[in-house]
Amino acid sequence: MVGEPLVGILIGSPSDRGIADKVLSSLAELGVPGEVKVLSAHRTPDLAVAYVSAAEGRGIRVIVACAGMAAHLAGAAAAHTLLPVIGVPVASGPLAGVDALLSTVQMPPGVPVATVAIDGARNAAFLAARILALQIPGVRTALEAARAADREKYDKV
Repeated sequence: MVGEPLVGILIGSPSDRGIADKVLSSLAELGVPGEVKVLSAHRTPDLAVAYVSAAEGRGIRVIVACAGMAAHLAGAAAAHTLLPVIGVPVASGPLAGVDALLSTVQMPPGVPVATVAIDGARNAAFLAARILALQIPGVRTALEAARAADREKYDKV
């Protein structure tokens, strides 16, 4: 499935690009188009809010926000959209991502952020695909094929 992006992948800093690329490549394996934007909740908050606020109107259906340390990007995104937001805490700083995990997972009631493990790019992509699969049969088919391929790997062990 190629076309306009369905998943917006946000990173708080260019140094988080490696995580975003893992999300993007995992989505590509499933045929889900995505896009990556560097938008900081702290350094470019107006641009981040503008992107998130316009995302649904542009066809984005899920937002994945990757950030380290204070990691407010996912929460800021969730505060400005009703789209599902998935947070990926990035291992950085002296706490190796634990601070990012806690910042991402501890959201106030009514502003949920689905949070995956520290550096959990692949799970973020698969969770986004599962959300999309509720309405896009081709994504469901790709997920079923990926699961079957995983099972084959373990059956050979």
